[in-house]
Amino acid sequence: MKRYFLPLFLVVIVLAIVDIPLESVRDGFDDDREIGEDVFIEPLSRAPAIFEIMIIAYWLLFVPVIEYGADLLFVQAARREAINVKNIIIGFNDYVTIILTNLLAGALIGIAFIALIIPGIIVACRLAFVSYLVMDKGLDPIAAVEGSWKLTRGHGWRIFGLGVTSIFIFIGGLLLFIVGTIPAVIWIKSSFASLYQAVVDETDETLYLPPQTA
Repeated sequence: MKRYFLPLFLVVIVLAIVDIPLESVRDGFDDDREIGEDVFIEPLSRAPAIFEIMIIAYWLLFVPVIEYGADLLFVQAARREAINVKNIIIGFNDYVTIILTNLLAGALIGIAFIALIIPGIIVACRLAFVSYLVMDKGLDPIAAVEGSWKLTRGHGWRIFGLGVTSIFIFIGGLLLFIVGTIPAVIWIKSSFASLYQAVVDETDETLYLPPQTA
């Protein structure tokens, strides 16, 4: 964080801006819940259908590309490599792979959570490295999911522990007059990127990469 604070700060600012439309939708949902409306009726139901479609498309077809690009920048920072914030949009070079990977991983985690909470947490932990494998190793959706599952074997508790710790770090950031959320997010994303790199360094790549890319 100290060495790359300014570029990572800018990355987090970009992520926050990208998330503004989604936060607006969430705020509308919370407002409806506060005034006693059925929480299962989306606030967007009162908006034109085209607006709903645009928000869903934005969430599924644009946000993941920026988030995956940001993950790559954090991995490069963890390796102490030179990082260029402009590469946050590098994901558009492999757009289809990122979108399909995000849909696949999201569906698997969602189904696991619907089944039971604990399996959902397990699946989420085991797929924590999916975005890194797509951006760092150039894997396709299936290979990235399978690779993350193999790579995280034996590290589930470390990932879960970091996830729980991240919650308290973010809350601490909120308590520091909201401004603290920015360094908190940098800390959290840097920690996950560093954990990914540490696990990669101690694991034989033939164990988690498909034969053609090993």
